[in-house]
Amino acid sequence: MLQKSTLEFLTKLKENNDRDWFAANKKAFETEQKLAKTFFTSVGEQLGKMDSIERIQIFRIYRDVRFSKDKSPYKNHFSVGFTRTKPMLRGGYYLHIEPGGSFVGGGFWEPNAVDLHRIRKEFEMDDEEIRTIVADEKFKKFFGELKGEELKTAPKGFDKTHPAIDLIRKKQYLLTRRFSDKEVLAPNFQEEVLATFQVMRPFFDYMSEVLSTDLNGESLYN
Repeated sequence: MLQKSTLEFLTKLKENNDRDWFAANKKAFETEQKLAKTFFTSVGEQLGKMDSIERIQIFRIYRDVRFSKDKSPYKNHFSVGFTRTKPMLRGGYYLHIEPGGSFVGGGFWEPNAVDLHRIRKEFEMDDEEIRTIVADEKFKKFFGELKGEELKTAPKGFDKTHPAIDLIRKKQYLLTRRFSDKEVLAPNFQEEVLATFQVMRPFFDYMSEVLSTDLNGESLYN
């Protein structure tokens, strides 16, 4: 399980986000980073028993500030991503640990133009299955609704009055479930993370089928 000391370190880092403080507290960082990595690895091992995972990426603490107005050199969180095995399985799981801002996420953050068009065409043809998935009681309890940036109007080539325009105009398809610090430090937090990932699966499996077939439902990878 995650430790209170990890959240305490991240809180101090947020209050002292500069290279001098970080250098003076490098040993504390390494200790807390190791604890977080151990937890992330354990989650990954269990997730691998539930799904086919192609890649586990534990993100670095260092920020890329080249194109950001915020020049703080360090992130105030620990995070990890788990990518499903392509090309047949699509979607990615994400776990973010931050004092007061921890969450489990997943979905399609930046689908390429071809994939995004294919998803939109599927919704244009038939939105019944995706509506059923997002209306599921546990899905709504954990995630509320599909999130993500969207266009103000219909994308080019689509009817702005289409019944599925709320789905078609999205540019991202994201799921988020937030956790309090108390929940993060609870003994069953790993179980809750994995349960959350499991509830994402019908959505991921549906999108995988869409993205691995053409508009006639024929496989792209035979």
